[in-house]
Amino acid sequence: MIPNLDSQIGISVYSTKFNGIGGKIRVTAEDFEVSEKILEKTLKAINQEEGYAVYKLKKRRIDTNHALSDIFRKNGIRLKSLGLKDASAITEQFVCSGNKGKAIEDYSTEKYSLRKIGFVKKPLSKKDMIGNHFKIKISECSDGLSSFTEFDNILNFYGYQRFGSKRPVTHLIGKAIVQRNFEKAVDLILSFTSDYDSKENNEIREKLGDKQNFKQYFDKIPSQMDIERIVVKEMIAHDDAFTAVRAIPLSLRRFYIQAYQSYIFNKSLSSAFSDGENLFEPESGDVCFDLKGIIGKFIKGMDQNLALPFVGYSYYKKTRFHPQISQVLEQEEISPKDFFIKEMQEVSNEGGFRQAAIDCSDYSSYENIVEFTLSRGSFATILLREIMKPSDPIFAGF
Repeated sequence: MIPNLDSQIGISVYSTKFNGIGGKIRVTAEDFEVSEKILEKTLKAINQEEGYAVYKLKKRRIDTNHALSDIFRKNGIRLKSLGLKDASAITEQFVCSGNKGKAIEDYSTEKYSLRKIGFVKKPLSKKDMIGNHFKIKISECSDGLSSFTEFDNILNFYGYQRFGSKRPVTHLIGKAIVQRNFEKAVDLILSFTSDYDSKENNEIREKLGDKQNFKQYFDKIPSQMDIERIVVKEMIAHDDAFTAVRAIPLSLRRFYIQAYQSYIFNKSLSSAFSDGENLFEPESGDVCFDLKGIIGKFIKGMDQNLALPFVGYSYYKKTRFHPQISQVLEQEEISPKDFFIKEMQEVSNEGGFRQAAIDCSDYSSYENIVEFTLSRGSFATILLREIMKPSDPIFAGF
């Protein structure tokens, strides 16, 4: 049975026949280890004596953005990551300076450590990243982890984090923006409640559902609700939803749109699988990624991975998945051209393609521990979802 949370984010199928072992993840931060992997040629290039400084950032109980913000505040060094790592894990990743100014030596706090490992001629980017290696302990599970062998048959869904996990609302905000319904976007940001959120958070959100309460409750909005504070402040000052949405940092506004595109992708992938489409082997006419991540048409005998459209204003219709995608768009009352947002062009998204199946390597398991490497952009929680088949993903630590 598919959990309700999965359905909310567009996932309506399992792609493996494994019964699932249940259990929990992230009982402690040490139960979930993530280490970033970069290209071998990039690794060898980190040996310059000058240029852009490269560091290894190790952290626990703090996410990447907050760690980098803290480093900037305390050391005056602005660093960029290749990918984001959340707070509920022990993580190790590469971060790089965006300029050739001052570099710092080793620096650490209670939650993170920063170690300089060298310099490069040009700043590292996401293109230098291969993926992530995971080592995860599954607690309170039944026996049978060693029986799971279907790691090559897992659909490449976007995971719970993409949608807000405990409060799956990011895609709904994105849809409201795509539909130019900025009042609804503001309402979702401020007052969307979840059974998994805290009682205090839900209580303040219920108050923020009425804009007559904005002035009275502004000072009671928790500091961690920083986006909510931005939006309420703008609404108090201007009483204009469009202005309030535009006050949100650009990166987050773009993320809202991408979250909605991710929801459409999840629904389309679920539908294609249910309709019996082969999503693990490309066929003639399919769009594919080669091993270097370059997109192109399927060539027989070449090592390629099947790709599905990621819908945006430049949506490519000529794939065997158009029937499923067009049906999802019709249900959503959305057309691809809606992703060009004239009123807020900076968040417009042309779309593209995403791999249909997860590319999993170095898979192994022993006792109740599983290890594997995933390519950039794939979610460990989606592989774990197939192994554990949790009835309540949030309770299970997802």
